[in-house]
Amino acid sequence: MSEQQVKRPRKPVDPDVIVLHEGEFLRLLRRAHWEYVVRPHSSGAGFVVALTDADELVLVEQYRLPVRGRTIELPAGIIGDSEAFADEDACTSALRELEEETGFRGAEAQLITTAPTAAGLTAETSYFVRVRGLTRVHAGGGVDGEDITVHCVALDGIDDWLDAQRGAGLAVDARIYAALHFIARERR
Repeated sequence: MSEQQVKRPRKPVDPDVIVLHEGEFLRLLRRAHWEYVVRPHSSGAGFVVALTDADELVLVEQYRLPVRGRTIELPAGIIGDSEAFADEDACTSALRELEEETGFRGAEAQLITTAPTAAGLTAETSYFVRVRGLTRVHAGGGVDGEDITVHCVALDGIDDWLDAQRGAGLAVDARIYAALHFIARERR
């Protein structure tokens, strides 16, 4: 965590909310009988829906400590998680995260929809962003030791590919299926 992140003021807590624990990246809260978490340095999570010119969905693979294994996911990131990006909107964040994680620079970004990330666990909002006009500018892999593997998967074989990844022991994030729905809807 950078010094800028540590010194950034945290979002205030509502008076009817009890702070149970304050971590470096998460705050555990209780309102009435419900416990939930928030990211105090964030305005949401952005998920990137991006296709290459060859009609491949851009995905990332990385180790996720909470599930103790590697996952297949959409390129994504926390919006406004550092002082440098505090005022960044979802589309700007999506373009930045896509390039950091995958090496693809997008020409344009458009918000598809928003949804609760996990309504029973967090107040966080997920922003699904469609990015178009991809140009490969570097190999990808993330920043700060993220160890990201980039996968460009042909849409006409993506179901089998995802099944094979799951069969190999990787977790497949359900938001990929939402992205496939958005792509199918776009093509109608």
